[in-house]
Amino acid sequence: MTTLSSFTRRARGGVAVAALAALALTGCATGDAPAADDHDDHDHDHDDHDQGSSEISETGGPQPRIAITYDGGIVVLDAGSLETVGDVELDGFNRLNPAGDGRHILVSTTGGWAALDAGTWTEPHGDHTHSYVTDPVLSDVLVPADAPGHVVSHDGLTALFDDGTGEVTILPVTGWADAVEAGSVAPESTYTTPEAHHGVAVALEDGSLFVTTGNEDERNGAQLLDAEGNVVAESDQCPNVHGEAALEDGTIVVGCEDGMLMLHGDHFHKVDSPDEFGRIGNAFPAAGSSVVLADYKSDPDQGLGLQQVALVDAESETMQLVDIGADYTWQGMARGVNGEALVLGADGALRVIDPTTAEVTSEIQVTDAWTVPEEWQTSHPAIQEDRGFLYVTDPATNQVHKVDYTSGEVVESAELPGAPGEIRIATASVPEGAEGE
Repeated sequence: MTTLSSFTRRARGGVAVAALAALALTGCATGDAPAADDHDDHDHDHDDHDQGSSEISETGGPQPRIAITYDGGIVVLDAGSLETVGDVELDGFNRLNPAGDGRHILVSTTGGWAALDAGTWTEPHGDHTHSYVTDPVLSDVLVPADAPGHVVSHDGLTALFDDGTGEVTILPVTGWADAVEAGSVAPESTYTTPEAHHGVAVALEDGSLFVTTGNEDERNGAQLLDAEGNVVAESDQCPNVHGEAALEDGTIVVGCEDGMLMLHGDHFHKVDSPDEFGRIGNAFPAAGSSVVLADYKSDPDQGLGLQQVALVDAESETMQLVDIGADYTWQGMARGVNGEALVLGADGALRVIDPTTAEVTSEIQVTDAWTVPEEWQTSHPAIQEDRGFLYVTDPATNQVHKVDYTSGEVVESAELPGAPGEIRIATASVPEGAEGE
């Protein structure tokens, strides 16, 4: 039973923040801009740079930007033109997580999560909005963690899970800019699981918390806690729990070795895999859709490369499997603007799948064929979607491609400073929970 003392709520008070040397991104101007699922422990070296001051320019609308890691740094591109607006030297294997505000990207690094300001955002103002751009900067603000793991934004809150301690730090998605400016982070609340494990948490607007359960040896389920830390619902029927998704109707799902566990309100349901072993490790929701796209592993001895994807309908609690006809990895999965399931195969072709019929409606050749690596950390193609375009990294050519998956065209490609690793998009959208002035 969770004790009240393990769920600490702070009235937006400050929390001690570790220091990271300020790292300023430098680059060239674009448009209106001025010059500008498993985690391993890793080490980083940080070079000192002068952060300086940057001009802010108002734009005619949101200007999304793309952050891409490579061996030795993170490059930031304008999503429209694919021109470089910033680049930073940062040694080590760096993971990227959206902070939930459309502007900041959290970099999993030594000691915790560092906030990368992508330099693009939109503010509500009554019945309209204003959009701005500035130089991207990697802040010296660090949310402390022994082993920074999953980051989930939902209901206007961001939950950060420390795999090393089991501590969950919950922050408002609208507070990142203020935290960076103030040099400290003010959590809404924190929670520590009874035992540390590779887990995930989802914070809800009523103060409740969805959190996985387990320890270093095994993970077997999840709990729903109320605002005082009391267990409202729990299930231990999800072996090797991993990978969450939060749907618009409030349903929260996680993957299991034998299906998908779903939290509906105050109770759990289980959708079983059609195979005795049918592991789901990553889940991808879409606005306006009750169907979750998930990776699917039918053999415990199977490597990183998979051949089937699962389409799990949270409303009907059914699962359909789709064989895409080539190997793929979870980094090659995304959802389209109309709910399409998008999967990039190792043959270089992007599959566009109807989530209702489970039919592959089109295939688009994006890259040359590539080989799935043995380790997921090894650079291989990854995808991210925004506003009807899919961005595909291509380590073989050190490029990123912009794909119009409706017309079936690769509309733009850009050179990168090294083989791309992870990719994330700062959407420049108004964050959930932001209020107009």
